[in-house]
Amino acid sequence: MIRDGWLGAPMSVGYVLINVEPGSESNVCDAAASLDCVTDSNLLFGDYDLIVKVEGDNMGDIARNVVESIRSIPGVVNTKTLACAEM
Repeated sequence: MIRDGWLGAPMSVGYVLINVEPGSESNVCDAAASLDCVTDSNLLFGDYDLIVKVEGDNMGDIARNVVESIRSIPGVVNTKTLACAEM
């Protein structure tokens, strides 16, 4: 899915599934939600603890934000990034 971003530029979208240390769900969710690249975040029940929606200029931006910003949040144990199809 390509969305029109700021000033009409196409944007890439991805969803990041996150596992966290027990008890750190709310802190990680709040920290992720405060990132500029994150447009939505929700706590989950099941195999993953949290899902965040990430937007960027391209998939490279999204990958960089996952590695540099999301994975560095204290309490994050594992991430799995799902890239939305750009058709």
